[in-house]
Amino acid sequence: MDIPVTGFVVHSGDEDPHHAHRLYITSWDGRPVHVHPFSGTTSYDVGHRHHYAGMTEPAPSGVQHVHGYFAVTSFDDGHSHTIRGTTGPAIPLSGGGHYHYFEGVTTVNGRIPHTHRYGGNTGNEV
Repeated sequence: MDIPVTGFVVHSGDEDPHHAHRLYITSWDGRPVHVHPFSGTTSYDVGHRHHYAGMTEPAPSGVQHVHGYFAVTSFDDGHSHTIRGTTGPAIPLSGGGHYHYFEGVTTVNGRIPHTHRYGGNTGNEV
């Protein structure tokens, strides 16, 4: 099954052979795409907590959808954790737009191996 996707690639401008390109998808299957900011603080476990922030993966606008997300937490107590998951479905805002709920458990890390819980709502669509 082919899904038409449009977008553009931005070259980093580096002459280094290991340079990077960023792909920005602007439409998926003929629908414009959007992302959401998200941020928060993990639960307090083993004497500390972590902060995190990021942007969700793009998803189509105008249809029911979810977003993937990924972030690395702040470096606290000598380590960081990774958060990764999929948001819940879109929750409409009375003035237009929508947001998504997300929650999960971090990866295991630390000198005393442990995880943290996290969760919250994304910001409005961008």
